[in-house]
Amino acid sequence: MKLKFIDVIFNNKLYKTLFFSLIGILIFFLSRNNGMFWDNVLFASRLGNQLYENSVFNWYIPDSFDPGHPPFLGFLLAIVWKLFGHNLWVSHLLILPFSIGLLYQLHLFVSYYVKNTTLAFFAFIFIAVDPTLSAQFVLVNPEIISLFFFFLAINAILYDKYYLKIVALFFLSIVSYRSMMLAAGVFLFEFLNYAFINKQKIKSILNTKFILSYVLGSIPGVLFVIWRLMTKGWLQSHPDSPWAELWQVASPQIFLRNILVLGHRYADFGRVFILLFIIYSVFRFKKLLFTKEIKQLLLLAITSVFVVTITSLIATNTMGHRYFITSFIAIALIGFLIMSQFYKNKKIIYSLLFIGLITGNLWIYPRDIAQGWDASLAHVPYFQLRQDAIKYMDKNNIKIEETATFFPNATRIDNVDLSGDMRHFETYTSKNAYIFYADVFNLTDEQYKNLDTNYTIIREFRKRGIHLFIYKLKD
Repeated sequence: MKLKFIDVIFNNKLYKTLFFSLIGILIFFLSRNNGMFWDNVLFASRLGNQLYENSVFNWYIPDSFDPGHPPFLGFLLAIVWKLFGHNLWVSHLLILPFSIGLLYQLHLFVSYYVKNTTLAFFAFIFIAVDPTLSAQFVLVNPEIISLFFFFLAINAILYDKYYLKIVALFFLSIVSYRSMMLAAGVFLFEFLNYAFINKQKIKSILNTKFILSYVLGSIPGVLFVIWRLMTKGWLQSHPDSPWAELWQVASPQIFLRNILVLGHRYADFGRVFILLFIIYSVFRFKKLLFTKEIKQLLLLAITSVFVVTITSLIATNTMGHRYFITSFIAIALIGFLIMSQFYKNKKIIYSLLFIGLITGNLWIYPRDIAQGWDASLAHVPYFQLRQDAIKYMDKNNIKIEETATFFPNATRIDNVDLSGDMRHFETYTSKNAYIFYADVFNLTDEQYKNLDTNYTIIREFRKRGIHLFIYKLKD
């Protein structure tokens, strides 16, 4: 079925830009009150506050909370806070242009492989509803920034925009260490695409122009790494770092566990249905399935996260779903191309896979199973529940300073909602007078046992599957 309004919008650059701008603005208004969450309490508010309260251009972070990464997001936040005010909505406003840019680049990426305008629109929607990608749009985080520059670089390669590729790599190399790894993934993709997909000789690929683009694009990242080593002598962590134990070399047991966790990340939140569909199609169509487009996307799915994957497998640090979003996007597009090119009942398949992805936002595991709460929209009700719980505590004279909580809420109230409230929750000791607990905190079995045995629930808040409890220590 031909939908004429789609042709009108997406065949006109101005209309297309306005369309994605409206989507971005809608996301901004819906999420402007969402607080800092998960790792972004550190990467956004704490690093941002350090630069905001001291010097925007002094990237020397105190060792006590220095994660080693470039404070790129904190740098941008400090600037917009000084211009527009130290508020949550200002923080989300900073992310808005990157959200719009990413939406535009995703559609451009899809349109390279799906020439029909209507099909390209539905392919774009199919990719955009991935729960892990969707979750990034409603949070203040460096992922949206990294993804924008990554797909800007990939599209520059696909559409032969040499200088645009250099610009994209230039910024991609300084957002974070993981964005540097994505930049390495861009290099692997372009090189292997020329070598194995386009069948070019290695000598002709590694010419001066090709190498120069990556040398110039990597300058900010290289300079940052050199500066870090010269000023601090370490990159990711040091012996006294809070994260030192997370960056040890994995034992054989942990390495095997990491492989299982990696598989789970790809299958989680509804993506399992796409994977099963692709696997079934491989057995059904065999070699016919591997068109040039699908080979290229499969190459991108692997190379884009190759360095990230190797690093995640050999480290003790838990790998996040968001580390592999570029790969998730490529795999989703593979699934769409297969259904549109090899199946007659494509509308039914599309609908089933689409619904499967949407329901991924409703996947809430039992509390004993750790969940990637920043990797789906399931966490969103938490922000309002948190505000309601703090108001309840204030009304009933329950002191924040006498109440323990857990990551990512174990910080100053201001670090989450930028409200100016400098009260800090108490460190958990298992004997605190009160406990502030929500489903979105992944606790240990011992901590759960302590709550069940030694504490009483005095107030419960709930909204759309998320629960928040105020516990009091039993007499």
